[in-house]
Amino acid sequence: MFNCLKYFHTHLGTNFLYKNGNSFIISKSKFISFRLCSSSLRAKDQFLQRSIVPTNHFQDSLPRLPVPELEKTCERYLTAIKPFMSAEKLQKTQQIVNKFKSEEGKELQEELKALNKRNKHTSYISGPWFDMYLKSRLPLVLNFNPFLAFKDDPKPKYNTQLFRSTNMIISSLRFLKSLRENVLEPEVFHLNPEKSDTASFRKIMRLIPRSFSWYGAYLYKAFPLDMSQFSNLFNSTRIPQFGKDRLQVFPEARHIVVLRKGHFYVFDVLDEDGNIIPPSHIYDLIDHILTDAEAPSSHPISILTTENRDVWANARGQLEKIGNSEQLRLIDSAIFALALDEEELGDDLVKSAHHMLHGPVHNRWFDKSFTLIITKEGKAAINFEHAWGDGVAVLRYFNEVFADSTKNHFVGPKTVPANVDAAHRVKKLDFILDEGIKSAIKKAQENVKQSTDKLRLDVMQHYDLHRDCIKGFKLSPDSVAQLGFQMAFYKLYGKFVATYESCSTSAFKHGRTETVRPLTMATKQCVEEFHKKSRPSNSDLKNLLKECTKVHNQLTKDAAMGQGFDRHLFALRYLAEEKGMKAPALYQDPVYAEANHFIISTSTLFGPAFSGGGFAPVVQDGLGIGYGFLDNFTGCLVSSYSPQRDGTAFVEALHSTYDDIYNVLSKS
Repeated sequence: MFNCLKYFHTHLGTNFLYKNGNSFIISKSKFISFRLCSSSLRAKDQFLQRSIVPTNHFQDSLPRLPVPELEKTCERYLTAIKPFMSAEKLQKTQQIVNKFKSEEGKELQEELKALNKRNKHTSYISGPWFDMYLKSRLPLVLNFNPFLAFKDDPKPKYNTQLFRSTNMIISSLRFLKSLRENVLEPEVFHLNPEKSDTASFRKIMRLIPRSFSWYGAYLYKAFPLDMSQFSNLFNSTRIPQFGKDRLQVFPEARHIVVLRKGHFYVFDVLDEDGNIIPPSHIYDLIDHILTDAEAPSSHPISILTTENRDVWANARGQLEKIGNSEQLRLIDSAIFALALDEEELGDDLVKSAHHMLHGPVHNRWFDKSFTLIITKEGKAAINFEHAWGDGVAVLRYFNEVFADSTKNHFVGPKTVPANVDAAHRVKKLDFILDEGIKSAIKKAQENVKQSTDKLRLDVMQHYDLHRDCIKGFKLSPDSVAQLGFQMAFYKLYGKFVATYESCSTSAFKHGRTETVRPLTMATKQCVEEFHKKSRPSNSDLKNLLKECTKVHNQLTKDAAMGQGFDRHLFALRYLAEEKGMKAPALYQDPVYAEANHFIISTSTLFGPAFSGGGFAPVVQDGLGIGYGFLDNFTGCLVSSYSPQRDGTAFVEALHSTYDDIYNVLSKS
């Protein structure tokens, strides 16, 4: 029942505890701001939605993420590693686990429960998971930031860089205003939408006090989701610091930052009253930037955001020291970043994926909460930093902005330019650079090129084994997709490896994600039987497929309900480190390292606006698989690093595997 709660995610990160920071208020003497009243969007057009149920209505009454029982966690851990671990290793690990749960683990469990009891405002995983992201010194590009690509506007004449960027800016601002005014529709999973996704349900919910509202929704089999991450969606950035970065939100800022040819431009999109400025004005300001004839930046500082975080922190400190503090603050505090790219991608899916994932690095600022990317021919995507949140907020923004911008078309071929004084309203950011910074930029260019040159991306599309087809056989589409990954890998390498699939725990207050381990004894048996020379009958194979779905659905439900084991073990380890304890033997066991070396890392991508998306492998010898069910086919974007792993061969094996599964299912 909770399978639908899985949301796109690659790694993880939440925790809005850092959201306020020091607000940056733009000085009017240095940055042109303006008041527009009668010429602004009409009052009713300022908002994307006007929900009668307040956005945060359910937040106070959300259930808390449970701390699993240690006995169950240990049992689940051993069950998960059994399919790819030798009997000898498994026996030794069993002994280590038994010792852990009766000694150090027991002590840590009691402390974790006590800590959780004292912090009822959040979840036990929120702080540790947040720190995991912010303490990592790895570059954001390829290691953390994923991308989601929008479908084209269904009306081709609006697919220009100028029209699409303007329309998406306005829709983004309408989303922002609805969120800030607490009138954005709350995020709710409707198990029985005929009864709960209705006007009467909403009227009843708004009358129930916040402290009890979740229980009212539950009676309708509707499950409100955590919306704490939404507060970090706009005006947010990750700031590099030595040892641990910080997230900061600047709620007072009213401008966006636009990148083009490695240059930065800022202008207000909200007036002094917080209203969205007229569409024709935004149109003119974007047009002004697009017609700037200046050559590409010879030393684009944006490339520094691709660096090791300590290296970037050092370079940023130097930038501020030599007089660039205001420029950096304007980038940090912007509502969001818009990248206007010079490239045209055409219909080349692989080229498009490379472009949106790591793109022209001189025209990205990977630290921003998200960057809206628009290419020369109007193709659009978002690339987002992952520490501040997971897929719930990102996908909601993604789908709403697509729907609004393609329905309303605030500007288009008939738009009359407003002839605003764009030269004074748009501020181009000029940076002071010394030889040290120029050298750092050059080094960063070399480092990121070395990484991206090794990255391979491959696309697979299967038009027979799609969602409706799989459901027609009364199987879970997700379980069949995951089984295909195991079968393809086994076909190529003759073995099974640790596999990751993310699952949202946003049904709980400050929930993040949990790991589903799709490799089970059921999938292992099914794969082995499919690959036997004298394999069983179609009827027997179908039964094996049904068993895979049954086991996978239960794992997914457990994960969505906070009953996985990965986050629990992570939190116990984090607590031990915080206490200065010697790492328990469980975490020093080579089996634990192997179990968390995810050679196959997967995430489901979906939504009515979605045309593609993905992420890089999480380990050098791994495969990153972004997959989803689009319209009438199953699609996958597979990433790999050459020569450690051959993504092209995997895609070919995966396609033939899906052929095989389809043939088995379609035969009576």
